[in-house]
Amino acid sequence: MAFLKQLRNSRDEAVKSFTTMNQSTLINWIVSRFLIATTFLSAPVLLAGPETLEDPKDSKSIPPAEIKPWCEPPPPIEIRIGIPGWLAGFSGDSGVKGVVSDVDVGFDQLLRHLTHVPIVLSIDVRYQRWEFFGDGQYMEVGDSVTLPGLLFTNANLHLKSGLAEAFLGYRLINCDKAALSIFAGARYTYTGLNLSIFDNGDARLPILRQLLGLDKKLNAEGSIDWVDPVLGARGRLKLWKATSLYVEGDVGGFDANSGSAFETHRHGRTIVKEPISSSDWSYQIQGGIEVQLTRNIWSQLGWRYLKYDYVSGGFTNKTALNGPFVQAGMNF
Repeated sequence: MAFLKQLRNSRDEAVKSFTTMNQSTLINWIVSRFLIATTFLSAPVLLAGPETLEDPKDSKSIPPAEIKPWCEPPPPIEIRIGIPGWLAGFSGDSGVKGVVSDVDVGFDQLLRHLTHVPIVLSIDVRYQRWEFFGDGQYMEVGDSVTLPGLLFTNANLHLKSGLAEAFLGYRLINCDKAALSIFAGARYTYTGLNLSIFDNGDARLPILRQLLGLDKKLNAEGSIDWVDPVLGARGRLKLWKATSLYVEGDVGGFDANSGSAFETHRHGRTIVKEPISSSDWSYQIQGGIEVQLTRNIWSQLGWRYLKYDYVSGGFTNKTALNGPFVQAGMNF
């Protein structure tokens, strides 16, 4: 019995010793694996060396990207010269020596009624916020008209029209993407009329010739020119890269050249001169799209409308010039 008891004790001690050894081995294995993982993960940090702050004054440092402001000023000086093509139709009342006729030549008919090649030019100069710009054109058209208020007869009308305008402006908004200017200046207008009245056998035609101061002629002709003060505004907005919208409007005249005026009418069998109200106003608006085709070549496509309300002496010019506007030019 004593031997069996001693054998049992020896067995228990061996099991206890084995168990203690296994726990120690397991702990050692876990610790060793943890140390290996820690060394592997920390290797990049250990090899990278100490972190240093970058000196902002260092010339080799890369500066952050600059945020450009929305309103970048354009170049300080700009010069633009253009050749405008305004297919302007005529409509309204025109008269000379009191004989008033209604003319209506649409822009789609303009080429058929032109008697001379139009003369056109435009210029635009800017320094900083100050602008000087202007344009001019001269054209002649002919048409057959009716004189209902006179002898209920027909006549050939030859109309000469010229205008030249120059303005001084100041930019309230002076950005590359947008601009807004106010301006003041003057518009010179020239109008020449020639009415060739048909001899339809009416006995009152000699009275008409005497009243118009014509010696055995059936023509009434004359010309007049005047200068109107003008106030206006214009703007430009860039849509995308080289494409922009532009718009311009002005008011002129302000009755600066108004005075006495008359028209010739028939009352029964008598032809008399009747006094009428004199006026001198003009209104203009235009706008469209502008494209910078190359660095130095640009073009415009839009619409232009100019309305006259001028009556002075025996001249009447209540016409509207209205039609598509095309222009090409160079900028420096």
